[in-house]
Amino acid sequence: MSVAPPVPRLPSLNALRAFEASARLGGFAQAAAELQVTPGAVAAQIKSLEQEIGAALFVRHAKGVRLTATGERALPGFVAAFDLMGTAVRDLRRDASPGKIHIAALPALAQLLLGPRLPQLRKKLPGIDISVTALETPPNLKRVPFDLCLFYCDSVPDNGIAFSGDELLPVCTPALAKQLRKPDDLKEAVCLTDTAWADDWRLWAESVMPGAGFAPRGPVFSLYALAVEEALNGAGVLMAHRALVAEQLASGALVAPFSTTVPLHRQICLWSLPASRGKGASGQVLQALRDIG
Repeated sequence: MSVAPPVPRLPSLNALRAFEASARLGGFAQAAAELQVTPGAVAAQIKSLEQEIGAALFVRHAKGVRLTATGERALPGFVAAFDLMGTAVRDLRRDASPGKIHIAALPALAQLLLGPRLPQLRKKLPGIDISVTALETPPNLKRVPFDLCLFYCDSVPDNGIAFSGDELLPVCTPALAKQLRKPDDLKEAVCLTDTAWADDWRLWAESVMPGAGFAPRGPVFSLYALAVEEALNGAGVLMAHRALVAEQLASGALVAPFSTTVPLHRQICLWSLPASRGKGASGQVLQALRDIG
């Protein structure tokens, strides 16, 4: 009778993912957030992997974890492997549904910049289904099923375009603007603030009214679109991003009571993976958004 040696069993894919994410991101908590599980689940997966291979991959200490020499040597190979797997899955999805595009965007950009352009996109690209997901931070396109990203960037990605520049300026309804003759009048005004960009008031005030000791007082919102809506309702003065209220300024629903604006160093960027730019539906959507402006 023939004797066949046992087929070597690979470690659990979930355990390998937990190791790769923890090593790449620098901790179990960060890996848990990316993998959408608990830090305890990540720790358990890694402990199981360490037991199976017979070596420690992390040194645990009071402030977190750090890679062992074994973990350090293993990390590059696993990063490359999971990147390739992500690319293969993305290509599989694209081949299965070539006319579907999924865009990840900052919530404010999704609502106020991308949303109004969707009708034009559908008209220009009638054969493409476009989905939009709002995220606070740009995803790693090598690992997630998104085709394009729309976020603020300090520099334009090599595989992207500068969709728009931006600048800060206070805006309000025309009726409220009549009560504001100079920037110092904002000290007595209701000022609307978005929590994600809470520093915008300080940036503008330091440039326009340095040394005035200005601090905005008024409601705070976690959704920029809601803050814009309240500005339209006459609830107060909003420190706005011009790119996001361009439509309201053009219609006159909102006005800038002061002429001084403060340019932002960041730009609104749109990008895809390098291999995807100019190819297939994602390339068509990127070009169409560039044309629409």
